[in-house]
Amino acid sequence: MSASHGPANASEYIVHHLQNNTVGEGFWSFHLDTFIISTLLGVVFLFLFRLAAKNATAGVPGKLQNFVEIMVDFVDTQVKDCFHGKNEVIAPLGLTIFMWVFLMNFMDLIPVDFLPSVMKLFGVNYLRVVPTTDLNLTFGMSLSVFFLVLYYSIKIKGIGGFSWEFATHPFGIKFLPVNLVLKIVEELARPISLSLRLFGNLYAGELIFILIALLPWWIQWPLGTVWAIFHILIITLQAFIFMMLTIVYVSLAHEQVDH
Repeated sequence: MSASHGPANASEYIVHHLQNNTVGEGFWSFHLDTFIISTLLGVVFLFLFRLAAKNATAGVPGKLQNFVEIMVDFVDTQVKDCFHGKNEVIAPLGLTIFMWVFLMNFMDLIPVDFLPSVMKLFGVNYLRVVPTTDLNLTFGMSLSVFFLVLYYSIKIKGIGGFSWEFATHPFGIKFLPVNLVLKIVEELARPISLSLRLFGNLYAGELIFILIALLPWWIQWPLGTVWAIFHILIITLQAFIFMMLTIVYVSLAHEQVDH
């Protein structure tokens, strides 16, 4: 939901809210707000789930334990359905991805001007509160998945099996150059599509909230409420998709190739 806006110039207002708090210049610039907010949300996730595990009881569970058990059971079910290998890391990885991405997406439901106005009191002029609207973060996460897939592909199949898959799929060894090109494109397309899908959906959602904030105050709240309710589905779905694609990619990395 959006709050009332201050700047008279609409374009300046939009640009201001789409500007990261940046340290450095050019390629070596660092988005401080993305780093701090994503880290804090990661700590919140770890703290709540550790607290629930520490205070878990076999009797009547509290609300936090109920929620954690539902999330763990939900992710565990998805892993059992999609992952056909044997790896104890996958379920915790899926749970971490889903909850962390969901919490970062959820920041989009905070009124547009609220946190930036609060931080402005402390001399912070720029603040983007939704880390997943920063392509650097989504691409960094997708690269982590990419390298994880490469690691398990080599670990499970060996260097020989991994190389053989590149050389022979999908058309056989006689079409080695074509196979190499197609396989490289396929592997590179995964992290690119994974990052752009999450970034694009959350960026569009953030932009709509900003545009709603430019409207007169009496129409902001009705439109903002309707969009926020619909946006809850989007932020949950995008967290789920990122988790599921990660599980599927890692599952494919565990499949043995035919020699």
